[in-house]
Amino acid sequence: RLRPVPCQLEDLPMPDIVLVSHNHFDHLDIDVVRTLGDSATWFVPLGLSSWFARQGVHNVREMDWWQEAEFALDERRRFTIVSTPTQHWSGRNGFDSNCSLWSSFLVRGAKSSVFHCGDTGYCPAFKEVGKRYGPVSLAILPIGSYEPRWYMCHQHTNPEDAVLIHKDLAATRSIGVHWGTFMMSDEHYMAPPRDLAKASVKHGLAADDFIAPQFGKTYLYDIQQQQQDEGVQKVDLQS
Repeated sequence: RLRPVPCQLEDLPMPDIVLVSHNHFDHLDIDVVRTLGDSATWFVPLGLSSWFARQGVHNVREMDWWQEAEFALDERRRFTIVSTPTQHWSGRNGFDSNCSLWSSFLVRGAKSSVFHCGDTGYCPAFKEVGKRYGPVSLAILPIGSYEPRWYMCHQHTNPEDAVLIHKDLAATRSIGVHWGTFMMSDEHYMAPPRDLAKASVKHGLAADDFIAPQFGKTYLYDIQQQQQDEGVQKVDLQS
């Protein structure tokens, strides 16, 4: 690990839902699962609810690709959660490879939507997601752990692949994640934001259409206002 955890779990507001893209250790932490338990509703890929049950957690909604689920905090705050395809794999111990599914998630409100990608290689599924559910207000896309390409291309996008996903989804804004924390591949740990900037220029994106967040800053996206302003986004930055 290259940098410390920015905060502890108890420092965060208690989540209402948790989206689990797949069961790899850097995406599904057993201590977090046991601490949150049934206080949150867990949306997980097909085949993963039995693992949660073994941890004593049963407030789990298992989803297949293209399956939709409704979730309401109250009468005003209602959401549709969609499990969407990615190109990846699953496994935690060497004996359970691909025994559970992997997925991305789209969360749709009345006026806006957020896409959480998880891990993936670039594939035609994203054009279909964009066709069915675009435009997306905000996409959270992986941009790191991509070299060497002959090995990583099928499971991890590089920054240019992520820009293509941004365009496939017709995303108004995207945030680059999955970089600068763990050493899992051959590129320099600060290469992803540099490569993202080059790919953005190559594909005609504006500077703030797709960002790699600076360490130590908080980015606040008013995506409902963004929809009302026809793509003009208001962003507050806090140190």
